[in-house]
This record gives sequence, C-alpha cells and structure tokens, in this order.
Amino acid sequence: MLLLTVSHIALADVDISEAWVRATAPGQKVGAAYMTLKSAQPAKLVYVESSSADEVEIHSMTMSNGVMKMRKLDVLALQPNTPEKLAPGGFHLMLFGLQKPLKAGETVTLKLCFKDQADNITHQSVTLPIKEVN
Repeated sequence: MLLLTVSHIALADVDISEAWVRATAPGQKVGAAYMTLKSAQPAKLVYVESSSADEVEIHSMTMSNGVMKMRKLDVLALQPNTPEKLAPGGFHLMLFGLQKPLKAGETVTLKLCFKDQADNITHQSVTLPIKEVN
C-alpha cells in the first residue's frame, strides 16, 4: 500500500501558467494557443484536444536561412523544474478546424495529456482567455 501511495505522489501535475489563445478573423479555421508548462519531474506533452477545434497539434517554429519553418511535433519534452514557454515564434499549439471564430474576451478549454517516465498518463484541463494581439 505504501508503494502505491509513493508512486501516486511521483505522478505530479504539470504547472500551466500564462495561458492564452490568439483571437481569429471571421472565417479563419486555424488558431494558436500559448502557455508556460513546468513539471517537477521529467514529462512529455503527448496529446491535446479541445471541443473548440477538430484537432490540436503541438508545433515548433524555427528560423533557418531567413525562412520561418513550422513543424508538427509528436511530443514536447519537459525537463524537471525548467519552464517550457509556448509562445509566438517558438513552441505553440495549433487549433485546426475551429468550430467558430475565436473572439477576444471569450475562452477556450484545452485538455492536455502528459506522460511521465513510467508511461503514466495524466490529463489536465485548462481554460484559456482569447486575446487580441496588436
């Protein structure tokens, strides 16, 4: 019983902060979400879903020879006690097949799925404000 309790404690939640979604134009079917993720233990963001979009993908952006390249990632690794910032121009979440435009002042809920080193999966829901970006 003690071992079960200890293994449960080791499965810590990921701290999610500074979360927001970029407002979209009418008819736009793709959006982007940003946040900072921090875990006490090694973890991986392996899957994200939302009722506001048909699909949510983890992406990276890099600059190569003056060209910005965006790539879909299968997972986003989180190092212990090291914040991983998802922000414009870097790691971010892409929301495809939006159900309706994302309007400033409203919110979007995402369900993030994390995997620890023992392959245990945890799910965390977070509600993000939609913001206009100048």
